[in-house]
Amino acid sequence: MTKGIYVTPTEFVSFAEPKRRASTLGEEIATRARSMDVAGFSFLLPNPDPILKRQGKDMRVYRDLRSDAHVGGCIRRRKASVKKLERRVVAGKAGARAVRRAEDLFTALDMDRVMNEVLDGVLYGWQPLELMWGHRAGALQPLDVVGKPGEWFTFDNQAQLRFRSREQPLHGEELEPRKFLLARQEASYANPYGFADLSMCFWPTVFKRGGLKFWVTFTEKYGTPWLVGKQPRGTPGPEIDALLDKLEAMIQDAVAAIPDDSSIDILEAGDKGASAELYKELLMFCRSEVSIALLGQNQSTEASSTHASATAGLEVAEAIRDGDARMVEATFNQMLRWVTDLNEGENAPAPTVELYEQEQVNTEQAERDSKLKSAGVTFTPRYWMRTYKLEKGDIVEQAEPAPAAGPGLPPAPGAPAVEFAEPEAAAITRPAASLLGAAAAPVVMDWVRDLRALVNAHEDPQALQEALFAEYSELPTEELTEVMALAFELAHLQGRDRAALEGGRG
Repeated sequence: MTKGIYVTPTEFVSFAEPKRRASTLGEEIATRARSMDVAGFSFLLPNPDPILKRQGKDMRVYRDLRSDAHVGGCIRRRKASVKKLERRVVAGKAGARAVRRAEDLFTALDMDRVMNEVLDGVLYGWQPLELMWGHRAGALQPLDVVGKPGEWFTFDNQAQLRFRSREQPLHGEELEPRKFLLARQEASYANPYGFADLSMCFWPTVFKRGGLKFWVTFTEKYGTPWLVGKQPRGTPGPEIDALLDKLEAMIQDAVAAIPDDSSIDILEAGDKGASAELYKELLMFCRSEVSIALLGQNQSTEASSTHASATAGLEVAEAIRDGDARMVEATFNQMLRWVTDLNEGENAPAPTVELYEQEQVNTEQAERDSKLKSAGVTFTPRYWMRTYKLEKGDIVEQAEPAPAAGPGLPPAPGAPAVEFAEPEAAAITRPAASLLGAAAAPVVMDWVRDLRALVNAHEDPQALQEALFAEYSELPTEELTEVMALAFELAHLQGRDRAALEGGRG
């Protein structure tokens, strides 16, 4: 019963019920604006990279690392592992026009350069790419994709990309939608800048450069013989200085003129091999750290690795390569999504791109399929596409031959009339047996004569099958299958020939 009060004889007002608190399950509670993080009070989000924060610099620090020979070599190898992958457009639910537009887009772009710039995202964490839109083949699509320096950009507190221009150097300019792609590695809500793999190479490279400098100094110090000049006690200082100058010149050209009362001794440094090994171990350790950071392993880059360890190391590198490929796919798929939005509408399905490694054909399975096909087995186009990773259009489907006319039936349309004559009783059997023998020449050339004898001796199919099992029981299953298929095909042809002869006699 509703509780309330009559304010007039005819007007009833119910008491107000307490409002239930609306559920907050669909609302975002933990936001930057409500957190105690310092970044929540600022308009821009700083890059949380620990190396850049401590150095007080930007991405130019990481660009300088690429001049190191080992770091640059690992970067080339990592990028090359992705760029060598095959590329194909996957239609999904998209129409043929959208698929053709995507294929034309990738054909027109300089994909080697574009992929090289997209893969910079794994090195620096993120990589902005500007799309130069225009009309091509009656459609609006990017005419070029250009990677831009990351230090020109920043993120606001809503994690939206902004361009630091001369007009807006502090807060940056708001960018037009569908204008800039972002290739990012392991980007998150807390860190929209992504994770830079070169941050793991910074300190090893710095220590390697410092160790190399001290190693060169050590080599100069202990690798050159020491020249010790001797003069009588009480020799004036200017004469001692003159002798030192002559010793210094002697180190360069090994020639010096000294007074006859002076002498020069050559002293060799003692065994400093242990000290030299310390510098070498430091440099090799730093090299290994860089290889692990960029390639996921150090076995394939070190001379002491074995073939087994190098092979195992390459498997780890392939996993990292697949992760880089997924980042490239996500970047290109975002571009294809925008192309579809502008040409067909935001609700239209868009095609996607896939990077994959071309698998080698299984030769054992190919040989087996070849033998089965020679034995008379017919595979469907779907089987070939599924087994050998073929695409639609790779197989030309041939029309099945029209069935031959049987006894008492009119000949098939377009088929030549069959003339029956007594002297040509074996006209069907001989060519058929000859063709079968030629097709199966590598495996069953020697079996045709024996098969004909078995077929002629057994008219019952069950008896023929048992005779084949008894005769060729030592054969493998695949070859036994071929023998049985040939035998039954031969029996079928002989039966048709016999029926045709009987029909010819009336």
